[in-house]
Amino acid sequence: MKPHKSSPSSPKRSAAIATPIIVLLGLALVSIYDITFSNRYPRIDRATTSSSASPEAANVTRACDVARGEWVPDTEAPYYTNLTCPYIDDHQNCMKFGKPSLEFMRWRWRPDGCDLPRFNAARFLEAMRGKSMAFVGDSLARNHFKSLICLLSKEVQSVEVATAPEIDVTGRAVRRDYHYRNHGFTISLLWSPFLVKANQSNATLGMWDLHLDTADARWAAHIADFDYIILSGTNWFLRPSVYYEGGRVTGRNNAAGSSGASPNVTELPVPRAVHTAFRTALGAISTSNDFRGKVVLRTVTPAHFENGEWNTGGDCVRTRPFRRGERALGAVEAEYRGAQVDALRETEAAVRRNGAELLLLDITETMNMRPDAHPSRYGHPPGGSVEGSFVVDCLHWCLPGPIDLWNELLFQMLAANH
Repeated sequence: MKPHKSSPSSPKRSAAIATPIIVLLGLALVSIYDITFSNRYPRIDRATTSSSASPEAANVTRACDVARGEWVPDTEAPYYTNLTCPYIDDHQNCMKFGKPSLEFMRWRWRPDGCDLPRFNAARFLEAMRGKSMAFVGDSLARNHFKSLICLLSKEVQSVEVATAPEIDVTGRAVRRDYHYRNHGFTISLLWSPFLVKANQSNATLGMWDLHLDTADARWAAHIADFDYIILSGTNWFLRPSVYYEGGRVTGRNNAAGSSGASPNVTELPVPRAVHTAFRTALGAISTSNDFRGKVVLRTVTPAHFENGEWNTGGDCVRTRPFRRGERALGAVEAEYRGAQVDALRETEAAVRRNGAELLLLDITETMNMRPDAHPSRYGHPPGGSVEGSFVVDCLHWCLPGPIDLWNELLFQMLAANH
């Protein structure tokens, strides 16, 4: 996945004044969202110190917010390695390709005031007995999906369901299914980087037509087939795109203008497109008469390119997590996260009325503190690349690594009380 860098604007006094104001407004909105949706985070009990803590002890203690905390050393990590889990994609196989420091695996998230129980594969599988789960999104959704099946491989190996896959115009399989026969549990990965209907209008320019008011039928047609749906995706919205609503052009992003396409179309902010796409995706779920499950919206994860962007020599070579407050969340990530949470807020009531539940898996700040856990240039053999000319990867996450936290939290949200 290539994050595209927008062309810089010409230096003007008004822009210099407006930029810090926009940043401050964005950060203020993040604080408001945190207050409004603090009850939507997964919560655990203050006295729960390990996966073996007794239910009786957990019942008499108060909950804490797992979205706030710090990374601390962990002598028990990792859950798995590239030798014990056969599902790791080479792009995230940092052990295989010789990442110089493997310390990134030896940290654990400690929420403020409590300990997060470790992932329990046996309990997760038992809670998912007879169920089905779908990860819908881009390659970070695949990253998340692979983390989960690696965590479960400690208990049992899944079997990929053999089908003749539909191949996307980008060369990726639209759907892959992994089945756990003894539990009747299936996990599916559905490739839909925009969540909405998207057509590649110009492969040379990497140009896309995005129909922001129409959910991508490749996943939306199967909503009722699943008990759990995990939605995510923001990075592809940086690609040159023209926006459609109601069948007509309503705008474009800056990247489309920079490429010389659609010069007479009004430029619209990318976060607005992200918000509309997530609202459309959640709206499709809310109007599905046969879906009564749980929807988990995972928030954006920051990239950590330093000393340049992905295409201008940037890299991520740090070997330790940031401490709390050491790195402020970028304004762009704050805006994207705000757009996602806003879409959740606007559609939550409709989803609930239809008998389903909408949950927020907010890992933006947590992962903002982990610049050390990306593949960098160790997601491929020396001289190779991730995708095309994308050589250094500071966007995806090594497996094993801190991305396994997402599934520890998912376990608390979906399975811990079973």
